[in-house]
Amino acid sequence: MDDLLRQLAADPANAGLFLDFDGVLSPIVKRPEDAVAPPAARAELERLVGRYALVAVVSGRTSADVRTRLGVDGVVYVGSHGLELEPQAERWRPVLAAFASNAAWPRQDVEVKGLAVTFHFRNRPDEDEALRELDAIAEEAACTGLTARYGRKVLEVLPPIRTNKGTAVRLLLNERGLRRALAAGDDTTDLDSFAALDGLEVAVRVAVASAETPSTLLDAADIRVESTGEFLALLRKL
Repeated sequence: MDDLLRQLAADPANAGLFLDFDGVLSPIVKRPEDAVAPPAARAELERLVGRYALVAVVSGRTSADVRTRLGVDGVVYVGSHGLELEPQAERWRPVLAAFASNAAWPRQDVEVKGLAVTFHFRNRPDEDEALRELDAIAEEAACTGLTARYGRKVLEVLPPIRTNKGTAVRLLLNERGLRRALAAGDDTTDLDSFAALDGLEVAVRVAVASAETPSTLLDAADIRVESTGEFLALLRKL
């Protein structure tokens, strides 16, 4: 781990950091609206912004939401799993809003994110029953022309566009001509960010592990840490 981090930190002017928000910078909480980055994490990002060519937070939340919760100037915020960088996605906003309104799911557990809709089931007492209901919602999404996929205690419904966190990471790398990068995540969607680092001179993929982290992400990682606190300690080495 230390060798990889030293390689990255040796040339920060040519390196980028790509971080997820929930589960990486902010601990997972029961209610998504309660998530916030700890002051120590914000302070560390302020330091890194002054040192690295690029510090980006690439999240499933909207960029405006993450910016409010993190509040660090100089960070590049990319929301909706990279869809905010895809102009074709905009026409799907009303379709997603209508789908969220009509879905048979408790209103308090439906999160409309503009270019994505998240159905939460973390607080459902019977998870098997919840998954059966969500499978039906996923089928309805497909019939509407939308895409559905599962993540950490969520079903996400998205536009049918081949854009993801990885395409956003690659776009930002190419725009700045960067050949070194670190990507950190905790869920299936972060596999795309990991893959976007393929072929770089220095690539560091960090999985923030929990009981809910998919094994595919852990297998794809170069470094595994066991909590957001351990990830903060890793950032301090950069």
